[in-house]
Amino acid sequence: FSFDPKELEALITPKTKMIIINTPQNPTGGVLPSSDLDLIAELAVKHDLWVMADEIYCAIIFDAVFDSILSRPGMKERTILVDGFSKTYAMTGWRLGYAVVREDLVAHFSKLLTNSVSCTATFTQWAGIAALEGPQDCVEEMVASYKRRRDMLVDGLNEIPGFKCLKPQGAFYAFANVTGACRNLGLKGAEELQDYLLNEAGVAVLARTCFGNRVPGETEEYVRFCFATSESAIKEGLSRIKKAVS
Repeated sequence: FSFDPKELEALITPKTKMIIINTPQNPTGGVLPSSDLDLIAELAVKHDLWVMADEIYCAIIFDAVFDSILSRPGMKERTILVDGFSKTYAMTGWRLGYAVVREDLVAHFSKLLTNSVSCTATFTQWAGIAALEGPQDCVEEMVASYKRRRDMLVDGLNEIPGFKCLKPQGAFYAFANVTGACRNLGLKGAEELQDYLLNEAGVAVLARTCFGNRVPGETEEYVRFCFATSESAIKEGLSRIKKAVS
């Protein structure tokens, strides 16, 4: 779940201003390898482009090693790094995040924030400081737990007829190929499977098209699972899916 380097460069036109990357990625759980980041950096410098790097899942890595495009030569001047506390410190809903940008952009970011969210609550700012300066053992324990849940979910999905799933390298999502399941059930695509699993199995998933329109030539069907839940819930969900599609 990465990209075709030749296709990326071919898509750049004189109108292109920015490349946006998200690694580790939602919905696939894919992690861009260093070689891909090298290429993006080269293209950004060559074509004088900005890069916005969404690294909100950077601490949730399993079998890969996280690498930031910000570390490449010449990228500090043209990168907008976006991160936050929601994923690493389980502070979703506290709406606390940050960006790393050139100093001359700070005033523009301040105007944007002032007119969109007004200000960040004081207690969440203190919580953010405590999260950054405090022990990180809890993060390591959480990631280890996510890895166990990932393995349970992916192994279980691959035992269900019509489901094929790669093990994500980061974040807490699994992006399963359900082309076979759709055909077996006589469904048109992942959107109908999404409804089917909700109504027949009581399991909530998101179809591929929830994350953007199909691209030309795309024929496979996918749904996204989230394993940021208990192992017992994952086990129960797998059992329900298997019963509903068998």
